[in-house]
Amino acid sequence: MMIRLLFALGLLAGLMRPLAGANTPFHSAELIFPPEPWHNHASCVVETRRGDLLVCWFHGSGERKADDVRVEGARLARGSSKWSPRFLLADTPEYPDCNPCFLIDDRNRLWLFHTTILAHTWESALLKFHRSESWEGSGAPRWTKEGVVHLSPGASFANTISNTLPVLAASAAAANWSTETRREVDEYLVAMQRHATNQLYNRLGWMPRAHATLLGKRILLPLYHDGFSFSLIGISDDGGDTWRCSQPMIGGGNIQPSLTVRRDGTIVAWMRDNGPPPKRVLASESRDRGETWSPVVDTALPNPGSGVEAIVLRSGSWVFIGNDTENGRHSLALWLSTDEGRTWPVKRHLELAAPGKGSFSYPSLMQARDGTLHATYSSQGMPGGSSIRHAHFNEAWILAGDR
Repeated sequence: MMIRLLFALGLLAGLMRPLAGANTPFHSAELIFPPEPWHNHASCVVETRRGDLLVCWFHGSGERKADDVRVEGARLARGSSKWSPRFLLADTPEYPDCNPCFLIDDRNRLWLFHTTILAHTWESALLKFHRSESWEGSGAPRWTKEGVVHLSPGASFANTISNTLPVLAASAAAANWSTETRREVDEYLVAMQRHATNQLYNRLGWMPRAHATLLGKRILLPLYHDGFSFSLIGISDDGGDTWRCSQPMIGGGNIQPSLTVRRDGTIVAWMRDNGPPPKRVLASESRDRGETWSPVVDTALPNPGSGVEAIVLRSGSWVFIGNDTENGRHSLALWLSTDEGRTWPVKRHLELAAPGKGSFSYPSLMQARDGTLHATYSSQGMPGGSSIRHAHFNEAWILAGDR
């Protein structure tokens, strides 16, 4: 009887420990593997039902022009401080495989989305998926299905571009840009119109970056195109069997969207700024479950042309992660919002180095079952080369701010 009581008390204490420490700030971080000369970039992290972490990234001698690039992964068992050896997740022989992201669907199936670069240009990216029903053990998931995500933007895509181009042209005419920047923008607008009806061009080139999102039974896969330099959402209402495109979000440089959902159902897309200055995180909103999107606007958050991610916490707060500069990736920060992304009054740095003394970018962010947060991101420019870094912290640590 006493043994049972002690076991029950121990179990209860274990369950209460995360809650008891929820208001005590903490932060820890480590590299998933030692730095190496090869390129490691664009990670994405998820959690298994038992609390283990699974992370993916792409690895090789370069990016789109290096045929040895492949998607790798590693695991961190719950309670452990040591990551597993790396393992292969996806590799198309003699083609680069880039930009992986994960989704755990409503049937607890793991999806890996990534691109295979067909002709050494981002515009030639072929969007692929791998799916697993058996992925929570050790080592690489056992993929049970894989294939291509076929996207056909169609006539409405071209019409949206045609209707938006005059707005972009008028905005460009009023901007205080250099002659060189103005010439580049004019060339971009002409090319966008030319490519809008080219089926090969607009059916290839769509790439993931941030986590895919579940909205009830609907899967929302945030996508962007480096040639068009804007974003759209891949939508599936049948468990990923078929896909269609949302209306594009066209702002001239708004790429790599990350999605958050307000209590009233409004979806906010937060995007990297690949356009001319001022360099700001860009945003668009949807009030019809991702089908159509509002005009793309600048936010108050700076962005140097680097990936971002935002999530909604169970507390109701929102957390945003990205580089807090307009030039350089040497500083990586977290912001916290209590008004669903309208303002971001609290900021805390995960990394803060002198310009040119390190690069920390392309973050992935998630909240675990115990309420704590995990981030992974590319760590480059260090002695020895590049790696993927993992940070573990809580909301209280963000709220404490920089010291």
